[in-house]
Amino acid sequence: MSISVAERGTGARSGLAARVPGAFAMFFALLGVYCAVIALIAPLRRLLSPVSAFLDLVAVPVSANLAYAVFLLLLAAAIGARKKAAWWLVVAYLALLVLTDVLTLALLRDWSWIPNLVLCLIALGVLFAARGEFYALTRRGALRHALLVLVLGIVLAVLVGWALVELFPNDLPQGQRLVWAANRVLGGLVSNAQFDGTPPRALFFLLGLFGALALLNSARTLFRSQRMEAALHGDEEPRIRALLGAYGSQDSLGYFATRRDKAVVFSPNGKAAVTYRVEAGVALASGDPVGDTEAWTPAIETWLDVARRYAWAPAVMGASEDGARAYARSGLGAIQLGDEAILHVDRFDLNGRDMRVTRQAVGRVRRLGATTRIRRHSALGAEEMKQIIDRADAWRDTETERGFSMALDRLGDPGDGDCLLVEALDADGDLIALLSFVPWGRDGISLDVMRRDRDHAPNGIMEFMVAELCAEAPQLGVRRISLNFAVFRSVFEEGARIGAGPVLRLWRRLLLFFSRWWQLEALYRSNVKYQPVWYPRFLCYGDAGALARIGLASAIAEGFVSVPRLRKRWGNGRPRGDVAGPVAGTKELPPLDTLELAGPDSVRPMGERRLPEQVRIRHRKLERLREQGVDPYPVGVAARTGPLAAVRAAHPDLPAGARTGERATVAGRVMAVRDFGGVVFAVLRDWSGDLQIALTRDGSGPEVLSAFSADVDLGDHVTATGEIGASDRGELSVFADAWQLTAKCLRPLPDKRRGLADPEARVRRRYLDLVTSPDARSVVRARSTAVQALRQGLLDRGYLEVETPMLQQIHGGANARPFTTHINAYDMDLYLRIAPELFLKRLCVGGMEKVFEMGRTFRNEGVSYKHNPEFTMLEAYQAFADYDVMLDLARELIQGAAVAAFGAPVAHRKGPDGTLAVHDISGAWPVKTLYGAVSEALGEEVDADTGEERLRSLCDLAGVPHGPDDTRGDVVLEMYERLVEEKTLLPTFYKDFPTDVSPLTRQHRRDPRLAERWDLVAFGTELGTAYSELTDPVEQRRRLTAQSLLAAGGDPEAMELDEDFLDALEYAMPPTGGLGIGVDRLVMFLTGLTIRETLPFPLVRRH
Repeated sequence: MSISVAERGTGARSGLAARVPGAFAMFFALLGVYCAVIALIAPLRRLLSPVSAFLDLVAVPVSANLAYAVFLLLLAAAIGARKKAAWWLVVAYLALLVLTDVLTLALLRDWSWIPNLVLCLIALGVLFAARGEFYALTRRGALRHALLVLVLGIVLAVLVGWALVELFPNDLPQGQRLVWAANRVLGGLVSNAQFDGTPPRALFFLLGLFGALALLNSARTLFRSQRMEAALHGDEEPRIRALLGAYGSQDSLGYFATRRDKAVVFSPNGKAAVTYRVEAGVALASGDPVGDTEAWTPAIETWLDVARRYAWAPAVMGASEDGARAYARSGLGAIQLGDEAILHVDRFDLNGRDMRVTRQAVGRVRRLGATTRIRRHSALGAEEMKQIIDRADAWRDTETERGFSMALDRLGDPGDGDCLLVEALDADGDLIALLSFVPWGRDGISLDVMRRDRDHAPNGIMEFMVAELCAEAPQLGVRRISLNFAVFRSVFEEGARIGAGPVLRLWRRLLLFFSRWWQLEALYRSNVKYQPVWYPRFLCYGDAGALARIGLASAIAEGFVSVPRLRKRWGNGRPRGDVAGPVAGTKELPPLDTLELAGPDSVRPMGERRLPEQVRIRHRKLERLREQGVDPYPVGVAARTGPLAAVRAAHPDLPAGARTGERATVAGRVMAVRDFGGVVFAVLRDWSGDLQIALTRDGSGPEVLSAFSADVDLGDHVTATGEIGASDRGELSVFADAWQLTAKCLRPLPDKRRGLADPEARVRRRYLDLVTSPDARSVVRARSTAVQALRQGLLDRGYLEVETPMLQQIHGGANARPFTTHINAYDMDLYLRIAPELFLKRLCVGGMEKVFEMGRTFRNEGVSYKHNPEFTMLEAYQAFADYDVMLDLARELIQGAAVAAFGAPVAHRKGPDGTLAVHDISGAWPVKTLYGAVSEALGEEVDADTGEERLRSLCDLAGVPHGPDDTRGDVVLEMYERLVEEKTLLPTFYKDFPTDVSPLTRQHRRDPRLAERWDLVAFGTELGTAYSELTDPVEQRRRLTAQSLLAAGGDPEAMELDEDFLDALEYAMPPTGGLGIGVDRLVMFLTGLTIRETLPFPLVRRH
């Protein structure tokens, strides 16, 4: 898997000037290769002498000398890396050539050097024009050090060469041997013809090689980039920890960013950081950036700028998919490096065939008497932790600690108290193995250290420890466990399968070969036994040509490759004179205590969040009240006299200015305040309505009045006690002489006149809609009243209310797509019920003659003005009844619900102008057969005898869609839904549906091709349905078997075969009528609203 980059990020350079370093680097590289070739192959030297002469004349001098060739190649590499020192060196070299050409022309009148002069001048001009492209820094004092290294190297090479010439002089005179050796080491500045003899040809090569080595070491010192000290400085670690505290759950490797052998750069706003280490000229970052994802890109760009400044190749080890995409947006490429094994504790189960080997290993260790002890590092004393560290060091099977991207390398550090230690003890209580995990957000841990006593720990000890950890994890607040990282996991897994291609098999064999040293396969095998979830990890790179160097740097950082160093590290965090300080310090960043980190893991006081000005004012008022000893959210407040509407109803038509002498205590939310200085009027609202309270300076007292004005905001809940009367304008009021704040509102209410104008906002913030809109409260009241009327209507008729399971093992009772879930305790997939029908029928078999249930039902289907994924369904069953009996019952229940909600059997429908029209639904409702209604709509008679081909042709004429796999009943049902149901206005019953679309319905008593079923339709929407239930167990089995075959064939809406239901039906179920009414649609029908408006909290898309 790879992530492509459509275009380079903002840091990529473009233009002609940007190509200059590459062009000069290519020229000097080719020239260096040419010099090396003619130095090593004598016949080519003579053959290519014309080419050498031409290059001498028009370009730069050419010499058949290895030292000179190495110098040119090093210069090419430095120019390609945009080294500023290389630019100065080339400019100085070209300037020297120009000076030489000018002197030659002036003194010798040798005009053959004019092309060389012109080309050198052009090259100098180009270099000066592109001088800004050579920005890579070198070490401080690099030139001085390089000259010293060069002098010492040359002196050593000359001395060694002189000794070799003395040993093998051939015919070279003794007095010329030292000079000849120096000349060859320096690149053959003097022609061999100036000497009176020549040593053996082998010495030509060896002394040139000595000179090349001296020059190579000197150039390495000169052109080497400034190394970044691998250490965290100042407040960098606290900043990283603060970011982890707010955003640590994003990446399981995040905590490893606190390693103190890494450098760090932050985004300009300080809300994200990239940690990295420089190895082999590669700025190697690990994992994702730490912090706010919105600040990832600025942090990455800062890191890339640092890498460009010092000519480091940027690379990232172990980025997640999100992290890799972030790096790709900044111009890096990405390839999948492997996968991380993560255990989700709630899914981990040792049972099952796939876990047999792990289960056996755990059982074997348990039988040996092994136990575990799980503690946070902070719970260990200093001496105990020292013993753990000593054991971990003793059990390590490598000389040094390995790991960079997934290891902390500081077991027992006092700053890591939240790390988790898992110890395995043998039957005698001795420590035999340990695991240490670092935190991963608030509910996860990531493996850091894994050790075992190879002499005493039994096989399977690690499996035992992981299993015990998963068992204890819920008590520790751990839900996710990150284990090891498996490099090239897919190769091991896919390459071992039958049918794997030859390339994949060869690649797997190669990895198995390298696994002898680097444990690649062992890491995969040690993880796969736990059946983890694999998450891909990526290697990101800036230039594909640097992948070999990046691979070397990664191996060095991870500890797989040891590089000899002339100097040892002085320790983490200790600066050295030859390294750069922090390239991007924290002085320019916002102070840590002012960063407003609001990540998913942050838990901070409300005052630390970024809040609107009005909200901050209310928070300050809340703090002031608490400082004054006022509880803004009290309990045990004085009982109110009654609802506000009751107070208003008890005192109608009071004359202006009247006082009743009656006192009352009222409570409600403050919806409006008018402050006239000496008198304050406030409107309170409770569920029943509004009522005004008044506070006056004379009647309430100045302190009570001023406290109300200062402390109360719109939206606050208050109680007020006082005399009931009327204001000077005749408004009924409670003239309060005492009040109490009962709940402080911390956010301003919507506009008091318009409320929530946006329909989407009304749905998402229904609580505010109910506060501000009387219409919203009336809908809730109407729904509650109608639901209660349905329930009471059935109870009054002798029905028993029951509850049946919502979680079901088999989805049935209707043709619909179910929601699925999983129960961990039984490791079993379950469905949210699509209908309670089959369980209610079991109760009918059990002898319940009148039974109903009203509850939530779930169908994973479309969302529209009349569909919601979860809805309330009423299902009722009556023994010795049929669908005609249930027809009368449905009408009576619906009319009763209308009377309860509105006081009359009426329904409402919104017209084109938005106004609600009232429709009378009293009396009997029309009853039509399905075929009769379809015939009316088509203008042609159709019935159960009409052929399928004729029905399809009628569909084409009427514009009704149908599919080639539709049965005859499907075609008829589609015609009914398109031509009849959608155009029905007042409540109408449509009965006698085709049998093949009613698998749970009894065949019609006169025509077996029809089913005794009706649908109730009003305003274009189906409100309910009823059956004469199918009680024949043989026929029911046949129909459900056909449905199960459809389900097995991929139909997601077909019912599955419920053997338990069929077994129950075989115990005989009496003739039964069944009724189903969609309660939400009934409320829609009565109120004239959409389903989203009638539900307090319909399902909406996440913001």
